[in-house]
Amino acid sequence: MAPLVDVKDHDYDLAVIGGGSGGLAAAKEAASLGARVVLFDYVKPSTQGTTWGLGGTCVNVGCVPKKLMHYASLLSESLSDAKKYGWEFEGGRHNWDTMRDRVQSHVKSLNFGYKVGLRKAGVNYMNALAKLDGNGRVLYTLKSGTQGNITAKHILLAVGGRPRIPKDVPGAEEDVPGAEEDVPGAEEDVPGAEEDVPGAEEDVPGAEEDIPGAEEGPSSILIIGGSYIALETAGFLTHFGVDTHVAVRSHVLRGFDRQCAEKIKSHMEATGTQFWDSWVPIRLQKMPTGDIEATLRHSNGSIYTKVYDRVMFATGRRPDIANLGLDKVGITPTENGKLSAKPYGSLDTGLHAVGDIVEGGLELTPVAIRQGEILARRLFGASNEDELDYEKVATTVFTPMEYGCVGLSEEAARERYGEHDVEVFLSEFSTLELAAAHRSKAERARKDKYDTEIGPSCLSKLVCIKSQDMKVAGFHFVGPNAGEITQGFALAVLLGAKKRDFDRMVGIHPTDAESFAALHITKSSGESWVAAGGCGGGKCG
Repeated sequence: MAPLVDVKDHDYDLAVIGGGSGGLAAAKEAASLGARVVLFDYVKPSTQGTTWGLGGTCVNVGCVPKKLMHYASLLSESLSDAKKYGWEFEGGRHNWDTMRDRVQSHVKSLNFGYKVGLRKAGVNYMNALAKLDGNGRVLYTLKSGTQGNITAKHILLAVGGRPRIPKDVPGAEEDVPGAEEDVPGAEEDVPGAEEDVPGAEEDVPGAEEDIPGAEEGPSSILIIGGSYIALETAGFLTHFGVDTHVAVRSHVLRGFDRQCAEKIKSHMEATGTQFWDSWVPIRLQKMPTGDIEATLRHSNGSIYTKVYDRVMFATGRRPDIANLGLDKVGITPTENGKLSAKPYGSLDTGLHAVGDIVEGGLELTPVAIRQGEILARRLFGASNEDELDYEKVATTVFTPMEYGCVGLSEEAARERYGEHDVEVFLSEFSTLELAAAHRSKAERARKDKYDTEIGPSCLSKLVCIKSQDMKVAGFHFVGPNAGEITQGFALAVLLGAKKRDFDRMVGIHPTDAESFAALHITKSSGESWVAAGGCGGGKCG
């Protein structure tokens, strides 16, 4: 990289390219420390023409709308439970337009709030497409087409990612509505056929980014992929009454704890989502009616064709670094298309990166925010704080029955420490309120007329290391409000809690979380860990 211009000639101390979570956090933190900051943000339309405001994927087509739609879908079950608890009312049909308008209204309020926040922080916000030009210079193009440039002592790349849509599946980009940004989210586990399906770009419009603001809700949908975004989307659409099918190449939630992943899948099947295991798309064709004819191939060679109202790809995300001018500063992406950063996000002298584009990090909003804040404090606040311990970062999958975790999965622990050095404590039970409501399985999930009740809703699990005095290496919970429960226990895992610390804890009764104060059955014992009764996660006597 060429030497940077002398500091006295810089227009800014920090130029941020990207107005998502990491970029916003870094810009505001740096400005609070006295730095002169400019932030560039520009949203390139999705394959379906979807665009959005300041705040990045999370606020506009990811975490925020997804969580709101998840909440909206849970209300359908609450309405059913309410009748069993004595509430009397008529109706209960879901109105997509009303929900969409409510979600989009809140998102737009956040967009406005971020602009106000930047202005109050003293950050110069420019709605412009920016790229590197070398020697500490950034070129930008406004919506009007007007071009300009600035110089900065430090430049931060925080451009995030965009959906990865198979280029060889006929019709995937143009004819099939819905990709990662058309429905909030998207990840990696999707059967994919990027190389095996011809023509995906031309005939089928679609990814995650287009669902939150879709004018009409689908009547049926094929979601291609088994990652957490695929499952989250499938979960809330099923509860809105959409005939939802998920094509999965191998396992759902690959990389997560296998037992917990299968628990989630089982519950989703019981509530009506249909999974096509070991199927991948080989052709997508838009019909004269506007529907999409999807042809899938099973791993055994079988072929199946079905028509859907919509097809959504959740086949992973790619770093949005094309045309960013990396060649001007001598930076070459990794094989995964990401940037290999040194500690604290440094790419080279004066050039930095945070968020989803960094190799080896976690594609999570709180991680990008913390990375941005730490970087800003180290650059402008003389901070010496450490990098994040990615292994101790908690996360939650917002499927109908949520899954929260922090630390190692059972499989990862056994691989690292050996089969005989890992002890797993677990319990499977039903939330008290749900057990009393006796929720029913979806018709398509019933084996016979007697197979009506959904099984235990919750799974609590601790993965412990024997040679480390039963240190808790992994915390896992499947059940209602898993995100709220996991966030609290994540601190215990971060501080190195042992199994005996959990045993000393007195539970709050009657809750699901109190199950972690009474885990005594181990997987190795061969005993059943499914509770035969009780009061949710605890004991009544």
